[in-house]
Amino acid sequence: MKKLLATSLILLTSCSFAYDIQKNLPVNYDTVKANGKPVALLGNQIKVGQQAPDFRVVDDKFRVKTKHDFAGKPVLISAVTSLDTGVCSLQTKRFNDAMEELPQDVEIITISADLPFAQKRFCQAENIERITTYSDSVWREFGMNYGLLIKDMGLLARAVFVISPDNEVVYKEIVSELSEQPNYDAALAALIAISEQNVIDSESTPDTESDNTKEDKNK
Repeated sequence: MKKLLATSLILLTSCSFAYDIQKNLPVNYDTVKANGKPVALLGNQIKVGQQAPDFRVVDDKFRVKTKHDFAGKPVLISAVTSLDTGVCSLQTKRFNDAMEELPQDVEIITISADLPFAQKRFCQAENIERITTYSDSVWREFGMNYGLLIKDMGLLARAVFVISPDNEVVYKEIVSELSEQPNYDAALAALIAISEQNVIDSESTPDTESDNTKEDKNK
């Protein structure tokens, strides 16, 4: 009970702080619609080719994770509005199933503004075991830094990003209609391509230790 009260207090304090920041964020009305009506998105729009912005989220045990925790590997970020809705559920299950056939060096994460308790309950009910869900409900940093935070709702627009091991945004889709699913094939193809390039880069990196050993033997 004490832990629950402490968690609730942290959430209330953080949400108040996040709201103050949101008042100064740019607003975008041109990217996403809901039933044909424009949706106001808060935050800075990111572009393919730029460095992926950092963010803080929490897992189902309220442990803090940042973008740096996923550095050095190809990462697909699936942003959904709420796991309790049909399309978001389908999106999360689709990427979870896809992991079974993907290279081992890649990671897929789902981020929503659902509370960690709700995310954990969803994952247990739907057997989501190959990907990890994270909550943006505490600081709203992911939504603000990636231009996905829906104004006055605190929820995320639907989107998919693929980030390279060196933190470059190589793929971006912000789904234009909130109720529609993303282009899974295109996103997964981008993730696989980055994984393959990562393998090539790793194999072509000079083995410094081996070269030094050869030099010592020749002396």
